[in-house]
Amino acid sequence: MIARDIESPLKKLATKFPVVTLTGPRQSGKTTLARACFPHLAYVSLEDPDTRRFALDDPRGFLGSLSGGAILDEIQRAPELLSYLQTLVDQNPIAGRFILTGSQQFELMRHVSQSLAGRTALLKLLPFTLCESVRARAGSSGLKSLEGTLFTGFYPRIHHRGLDPTQALGDYFSTYIERDLRQLAAVHDLQRFERFVRLCAGRIGQVLNLVSLGNDAGVSHATARAWVDLLQTSYVLTLLPPWFTNTSKRLIKSPKLFFFDVGLASWLLGIRSEDQLKRDPLYGSLFENFVVIEAMKDRLNRGESAEMYFYRDSEGNEIDLLLPLGRQVHAIEVKAGQTVTNDYFRGLRSFANTFPEALAGGGVVFGGEAGQARSTWPVYSWKALAQRP
Repeated sequence: MIARDIESPLKKLATKFPVVTLTGPRQSGKTTLARACFPHLAYVSLEDPDTRRFALDDPRGFLGSLSGGAILDEIQRAPELLSYLQTLVDQNPIAGRFILTGSQQFELMRHVSQSLAGRTALLKLLPFTLCESVRARAGSSGLKSLEGTLFTGFYPRIHHRGLDPTQALGDYFSTYIERDLRQLAAVHDLQRFERFVRLCAGRIGQVLNLVSLGNDAGVSHATARAWVDLLQTSYVLTLLPPWFTNTSKRLIKSPKLFFFDVGLASWLLGIRSEDQLKRDPLYGSLFENFVVIEAMKDRLNRGESAEMYFYRDSEGNEIDLLLPLGRQVHAIEVKAGQTVTNDYFRGLRSFANTFPEALAGGGVVFGGEAGQARSTWPVYSWKALAQRP
């Protein structure tokens, strides 16, 4: 197994809580990680129809057969078990007794928070970080080009098995449409929903406008909102909220749209080669998606909150990413270009002048090969993201 950055927080929490819940997209490596970290626990997949039927028909008997603890994979397939699990761990609250995994975000968390509040720790595992993908490719070519990185994405199976990204991502999306979507909601017009997802990819890194998105997809505003919620629930996309203060009313309040995996977004855009990606008009937005999600993975893999923001005011001053540090923020501007220009620092200068008390530091991440130690705002190459401990 490729070492994952989240291993240490996962093992530590399992020494403190009777249950640890690990969520994340399908094929992000949850099962592999749980089985590697807790080999002494029995493994039970609730995707298996016979096992699931046993769990639903006789939950007490099912859990009674697992008195020594277990890894319960895809727990969202039998959420009723959580109430019975509560009683079981209350009777014997030994730490690390059960590890739960799930690939549905909001509904699963609702059941967990209702039944296991105070009894479970929560972690999210996203696909590989850039650093983890390099680790996975150590026996081959290591770090890909930037275009190759954005084209391939970070699902572990693609890197571990050397799969063709176009085929693997196409299969991933087809499986999502055919299986997960039917579990989550009754979407009757699958063709229109698929078009909707592709339209979302075309708005990557943009402020979400549900009216415009719904109109282009031929659905109502309410349906567009419901489908965006559905894509968030199934870990396809995420929304980055704006940063604002109560005293500043010039700042917009709509979120920006990003995909959890930049490779999947590239595939949905119809990109089928690295050369095509480099020429695509959304190349800069895909690079921004990559950097934003890398920052999210870094926080989640340390067991921290994924709280992050962007900044944009009515005059067009913008910062792509604000990372909370206590009561202040660390500001990151993201530029796909390979040549640093003075314009790269415009948003940082504006934010520093407007909110000096809120700024804890900042810099620029760009698409070039080597960083620059500038006196005011340091500039980091995207490759630096692969060198984090």
